[in-house]
Amino acid sequence: MARFDVVDLIRTKRDGGTLTDDQIRWFIDAYTKETVAHEQASALLMAIVWRGMEPNELSTWTVAMLSSGERMDLSSIKAPTVDKHSTGGVGDKVSLILAPMVAACGAADPMLSGRGLGHTGGTLDKLEAIPGYDVDLSGDEMLRVLADVGCVICSAGPDLAPADRKLYALRDVTGTVESIPLIASSIMSKKIAEGTEALVLDVKVGSAAFLPDISMARELAETMVKLGEAHDVKTSALLTNMDIPLGRTAGNGLEVTESVESLQGKGPDDLMAVTIALAQEMLDLVGLKADPASTIEDGSALEKWRAMVTAQGGDPDAKMPEAPERRTFDAPDGGFVAGLDARAVGIAAWRLGAGRARKEDPVSPSAGIVCLKKPGDEVEAGEPILELHADDPDRFENAVAALDGAVQVGPEQPEPPKMILERIGP
Repeated sequence: MARFDVVDLIRTKRDGGTLTDDQIRWFIDAYTKETVAHEQASALLMAIVWRGMEPNELSTWTVAMLSSGERMDLSSIKAPTVDKHSTGGVGDKVSLILAPMVAACGAADPMLSGRGLGHTGGTLDKLEAIPGYDVDLSGDEMLRVLADVGCVICSAGPDLAPADRKLYALRDVTGTVESIPLIASSIMSKKIAEGTEALVLDVKVGSAAFLPDISMARELAETMVKLGEAHDVKTSALLTNMDIPLGRTAGNGLEVTESVESLQGKGPDDLMAVTIALAQEMLDLVGLKADPASTIEDGSALEKWRAMVTAQGGDPDAKMPEAPERRTFDAPDGGFVAGLDARAVGIAAWRLGAGRARKEDPVSPSAGIVCLKKPGDEVEAGEPILELHADDPDRFENAVAALDGAVQVGPEQPEPPKMILERIGP
């Protein structure tokens, strides 16, 4: 491979030029092998944030990241393979309900997930609240669980798009996360490497979303759908509401408990609306004629959940850890809850110990927030709206500060929020 001067790449992109395919391939390879300095890579990433990427640049960048590692071989799996990816939100425990649901409908879902950062929770953090649950499976172990159960939720191995792992860590500490080309290539290089036939993207829109503006969320969804289709992965996206916390809990063990209750048919309306819509989209993409809601009614999704947890070393009957310290956040006035800011709730849960500021930070399995009331519910002045859970009582002050102005109470009952905003895809 030809060698280039990284400073030339930085200048080209800084000045609004277009990088060649060879330059991009060289840079991704060189940075993955650590022959390009972090500060130089940071400068190029910042130039991309400011100048963007042309479609051909983005395509080559994504392929280079995909090619930096291995692509999983799912040919041994008899069922149609399909996965879902969410851009992250507060209370987003959809994956825990969704994977067993689509498996019960006859699909196979190899869900490679991540950990939370900042105000958004991570699927792996939630699952590790279950005693014994192993998220770090080898490739052979993952395939075995997928073949036996129909779903598996675990971490991506080190050989899957390693360039993305290095670049993501750099972007996180250099203020270069918020770039549609960089977000799209990061997500899609990993998801294409999974080797599934189809992929549904859950792109969150709202106060706690990665991209709160619907036009930017739409652009990201369209960009990712095009990348998926270009690599022979049937891809579609749903834009979903993230103005209020999804469901009634935010926090690792709390969300596991709510997920199991949802699989038992006791899920809140907003959470189930999003989960069922995504499940139906997944089944439609792989041509399976099935009703995902029926798997809740007949108990088959719950059976798949229990089988998956058991197969990954967990105890499906284990009681989730409970926080020793609790406080309530009360309604400022009487009336109807008109608004509940999801970002504020997410930050509060993070400050209680449910999230991390850096990837290496530990998280509490029991910390978090229970939404006792949601928009549309009637409350009296002083009635508890949120219940805060923590291991350490010293965490409450900062958590409560994050909730200042997060709850709005009005005289009239608001309309239920629309959860599915748009569909993007073929």
